[in-house]
Amino acid sequence: MTTSPARTDAPTRREQILKEAARLFAARGFHGVGVDEIGAAVGISGPGLYRHFPGKDAMLAELLVGISERLLDGGRLRVRGAEGDPEAVLASLIDGHIDFALDDRPLITLHDRELDRLKDEDRKRVRQLQRQYVELWVAVVRELHPGVPESEARTAVHAVFGLLNSTPHLAALGRADMEGLLRRLAHGAFAALAS
Repeated sequence: MTTSPARTDAPTRREQILKEAARLFAARGFHGVGVDEIGAAVGISGPGLYRHFPGKDAMLAELLVGISERLLDGGRLRVRGAEGDPEAVLASLIDGHIDFALDDRPLITLHDRELDRLKDEDRKRVRQLQRQYVELWVAVVRELHPGVPESEARTAVHAVFGLLNSTPHLAALGRADMEGLLRRLAHGAFAALAS
């Protein structure tokens, strides 16, 4: 299951620009990439990017705010879709985050390196969305493990995020092998709360 609805149409020019900007920013850093390079990666001139974005700062903000919104929206859909079964909800949340971690590795790198470059309001928005996403997980973990203190459940959620978000730094396994390993590790981490 993915964190956003499946699309059958081709990505828009704006989406192509964002994807290439994320890839280039992650590879060489925000300041190491010019608009001409981003434009060339999508087949337009650098100045042509300004028809879609006011500048690189706007691209960075849209990438980091956008992925935080997508994760939260996807998480909420997963919670509703599992119809209250906490084990099914947690499994679905884990699967959705694994899809993100494997499919959007450049955004993980970008977040780690460039979040501080966002304007204050954008950075605050990212943090607000992330807190809400964490709370979805904490509520499910506490439902599964009611005796676990909230602080311990929250710490476990953050630890699992750290594990899953380490994908940009891991040796390449095939997608299915990596997905299976991450799923087992994440479930094992939460199961450890029962002991």
